[in-house]
Amino acid sequence: MIRVVVADDQQVVREGLVALLGLIDGVQVVGAAANGVEAVDLVAQGNVDVVLMDLRMPVLDGTQATARITADHPDVAVLVLTTYADDASIANALRAGARGYLTKDAGRAEIGAALRSTAAGSRRSTPRSPSA
Repeated sequence: MIRVVVADDQQVVREGLVALLGLIDGVQVVGAAANGVEAVDLVAQGNVDVVLMDLRMPVLDGTQATARITADHPDVAVLVLTTYADDASIANALRAGARGYLTKDAGRAEIGAALRSTAAGSRRSTPRSPSA
């Protein structure tokens, strides 16, 4: 079972991801955070394998939260979730310790595969679309 924390400041996105992840075999959502501080706190409580992390959030952004999580909990993987594959902040998040990224247009199968490979230690990214 892959234990996941979802971190996204938009409530509809966060709740949608939680519902979607609940449909993926072998995935259990153990927490949902509306900002980076909440994500860091949820990871500190333990029992987390992967954080699905939005980059642009209030209080503490996703890159800063990623840096804290990967420094304090190196066994927890961070997978960035972003709107655009060419987002310059992806490089910052990867430097902060994220293992990869997905764009928010990824489907259930792609998210499930990314979570499995990220939890197993692989780096993961979605390919750029021809229009990106």
